[in-house]
Amino acid sequence: MARRSIQFFGGASALLMAASALAADPAVGRWKTIDGDTGQAKSIVEISQNADGSLSGRIVELLNPSRPNPTCDKCKDDRKNKPITGMEIIRGMRRDGEDYAGGTILKPDEGKVYKSKMELIEGGSKLEVSGCVAFICKSQVWLRQ
Repeated sequence: MARRSIQFFGGASALLMAASALAADPAVGRWKTIDGDTGQAKSIVEISQNADGSLSGRIVELLNPSRPNPTCDKCKDDRKNKPITGMEIIRGMRRDGEDYAGGTILKPDEGKVYKSKMELIEGGSKLEVSGCVAFICKSQVWLRQ
């Protein structure tokens, strides 16, 4: 009987450790994107954690789109001519200490993909997202929903 108890508790411990390793990353959730130039809300992006631990982000809602059901006609990759709503715009983002790096972000209205980094700010209620070309970066602050 003691041997079964040890096996049970050993198995339970392994499950708890696996569950904590799979706990959602703090950046996971829904974010309202804010245009850095106009200050206007543009979309709702849902960030999720992939099986390999990287993060991806998908536009789940466009706020006041310039035209109904827009597509990414300027995209040059697998997203070309696909609907922007539902489109994955953040790919391959990984934790780098307290921040995130190593991923890319697509700006659908330009069809351009930028190297990206992210940082949770103000206790995780905001996410600063940067897109960079060489050493020139432009950032936006997104609001947790």
